[in-house]
Amino acid sequence: MPDTTTTSRIEAAARDQLSLVLTPEVAPEALDPDADMVAAYGLTSLNKVLFLTEVCDETHVDLGCFTEHDLAEMTTLAHVIAALTRHSDTTGA
Repeated sequence: MPDTTTTSRIEAAARDQLSLVLTPEVAPEALDPDADMVAAYGLTSLNKVLFLTEVCDETHVDLGCFTEHDLAEMTTLAHVIAALTRHSDTTGA
């Protein structure tokens, strides 16, 4: 199980990357981890792909770890953080 430092690092990376793809940009610390990213922030499917690609790259979690179903279930920032944290122990993140 990943330690709290790993989880915190993944959360910070996810917040930063999500913030960068939103229009208008929302400060990373203002993002609600439980909010639906589409409904609350207008995240488009293209921006979701960009967001997930960048956050996986930054956290060294292989995007290939996730199925299409996994990606569809990542509707909140909390879901993304949990999924990346789950796979970080297998990828050395």
